[in-house]
Amino acid sequence: MTLESPDRTGLIARTAWGAKRIGPGLLLCLAVSVVALAAEHLEALFFGRAWLEALVLAILLGTAIRTLWKPDSRWRSGISFSAKTLLEIAVVLLGASLSAATVAATGGPLLLGIAAVVFLAIGLSYGIGRLLGLSKRMAILVACGNSICGNSAIAATAPVIGADGEDVAASIAFTAVLGVVVVLGLPLLIPMLGLSVHQFGILSGLTVYAVPQVLAATAPAGAAAIQIGTLVKLVRVLMLGPVILVLSLLSSHLREETGKPTGQIAAERPAPHQLGIHRLVPWFIVGFVVMAAFRSAGLIPAVLLPPLATIANVLTIVSMAALGLSVDIRSFAKAGPRVTATVVLSLLALGAISLGLIRLLAVP
Repeated sequence: MTLESPDRTGLIARTAWGAKRIGPGLLLCLAVSVVALAAEHLEALFFGRAWLEALVLAILLGTAIRTLWKPDSRWRSGISFSAKTLLEIAVVLLGASLSAATVAATGGPLLLGIAAVVFLAIGLSYGIGRLLGLSKRMAILVACGNSICGNSAIAATAPVIGADGEDVAASIAFTAVLGVVVVLGLPLLIPMLGLSVHQFGILSGLTVYAVPQVLAATAPAGAAAIQIGTLVKLVRVLMLGPVILVLSLLSSHLREETGKPTGQIAAERPAPHQLGIHRLVPWFIVGFVVMAAFRSAGLIPAVLLPPLATIANVLTIVSMAALGLSVDIRSFAKAGPRVTATVVLSLLALGAISLGLIRLLAVP
């Protein structure tokens, strides 16, 4: 009889505990995804085409369930795992679908334009927030979240400007609900504005909050829109580093102000000089770039590309179900009318700037 080593026994125990912890929520997300895929199939069967993609249906179904029922702690770990980890893996795998030709087609002018759009949008959003009576900290948080990458930008910006928990919570409240609204509504602009696939991909990459949401928003327009939209969005996310650097130089007085107590959320963030590189460049972006480089160098066999794309699509659908299950529509009201108005007006301004860039660059 062989005895298992303590280390191996402990690893098995931890693995079993982890599976038990995330199992219920993960299975729920999988169930919603199966229903969404079945609904897409039925659409195609009865109407000749799927008017709503499984990605979108998964969000809608998840949101409907979340509106009627609030998952307790038993479900939340698996939902969070699906919304974050599975989605990050999907983004990494998506890098295998990005060819060097797509990157080359992006061009230097567009890359410079993305940087200009981010900084111009932050300035406009900050100005709108201040005009509507938001505090300097709140206006900065909303501006960065709206212009770069939603919650991630807010979390990275908060310690730099000394934002407290109340400001962070209020500024984050809008991203889940409004992010879903943008994902669902953006494809409607294709016929309204006569956008081409590449134009729509760029618009999505410049306006949608999170990388995963870009996948959902661009899915109705096809693979080319997904590729260019994801690439533009990743460049936009990489602007977080320069923005944080500029804020750290310009907002030292905000960190030193003591008129408002430091909240728990901000207190748990690292000090500005300790802000790790992983907060500015998430691991899945690095993974995406590596996979794209492997694809361009011919290191990924062509026979593996379709399965990788399929896995990425399935993981994204599961993640979109988790996103819907995480959305509490009532939280939108908690942000307050001034924050809500600032976010909506800022998003409209960002959309207008993005369309202006597309027209200026004469994107075909």
